[in-house]
Amino acid sequence: MNSRERVLKLFGGEPIDRVPCFSGMGNVTEEGIKKLGYKFAGIHLDAKQMATTAASTYKMFGFESGVVPVDLCVEAEAMGCVINVYPNAEGILYPTIKEKLIHNEAEMDITLPSNLAERGRVPLLREAIKLLKQDIGKEVVVGSYVLGPFTLAGQIMELNDLLKLSFKKADKVAKLLDVMADAIIIIAKEYEKAGIDYITVREMGATTDVLSPRVFKSLILPPLQKIMKGIKIYSVLHICGKTNDIATFMVEAGPTAISVEQKNDVAETRKKLGKDALIFGNYDPYNVLVSGDENLVRSTIRKCIDDGVSAVWPGCDIWPTVPPQNIMAMMDEVKKYGGKK
Repeated sequence: MNSRERVLKLFGGEPIDRVPCFSGMGNVTEEGIKKLGYKFAGIHLDAKQMATTAASTYKMFGFESGVVPVDLCVEAEAMGCVINVYPNAEGILYPTIKEKLIHNEAEMDITLPSNLAERGRVPLLREAIKLLKQDIGKEVVVGSYVLGPFTLAGQIMELNDLLKLSFKKADKVAKLLDVMADAIIIIAKEYEKAGIDYITVREMGATTDVLSPRVFKSLILPPLQKIMKGIKIYSVLHICGKTNDIATFMVEAGPTAISVEQKNDVAETRKKLGKDALIFGNYDPYNVLVSGDENLVRSTIRKCIDDGVSAVWPGCDIWPTVPPQNIMAMMDEVKKYGGKK
């Protein structure tokens, strides 16, 4: 089976020949960008450059997916935040939010723009997905991602204010998160229509490093469930940080699979969720894949597989400066070791 068949069978609960190695988050490389003659800053504003760069990680290294977008500002921009894409920047500089949509508690009662699907870079993403599918879609899966409701809320207003209000005025925050869920569903459906095979909901801000499991269950879980019900294709829920205490809630949200990072004890999570749950993870994409040597990469990948991951998958975006020899070592180790489990 080719990479595409392998991953789709995994999502569908069918037997596969080995553990796949892919991602639902950013995985473009500086090596690919250089080879194409692009600048990192330019790929955020050009559908063809974005798609071609996303495809290069598969073409150069055999990575088993192509994913767009590259940054985390698409939804906030469509909602009305002013972003800075640093179009003339050299090197690796991701877009940032220049001006928030909500500046104080009184402005939290918002409604969605009626034309959300046509605002900001959402149309550009539709085009990038179509181009990516045309390029590599018969060989590997094509994915995309959206932010989770709490993470998106933490972009359109000050995160510290959101965290404080989560404890002091949970009802007000819950109302905002419900609106965020609606926005995320609208944008996710646009990506679905463009042809993605799966989508990752990145609820990075709702980690138990800052929110208790009790608050997660009462405040974060309901809008996540709403989003997962609105998504008709395969879905992955990714949460950063320590997630062992909320792993069952992550499954309860209703995704096809959950994605955990290096702070999660996957062996414990596997024991808790059972053999059939799809758990993607959990190597450190920077301290191992970028900063580590080949031996560390290989031993880390073996541990991920031994601990029981369903797919070898990074704990976050792969930083673009990843050394080519490390990503090749990862792919080689997955192929050698991933079929033994």
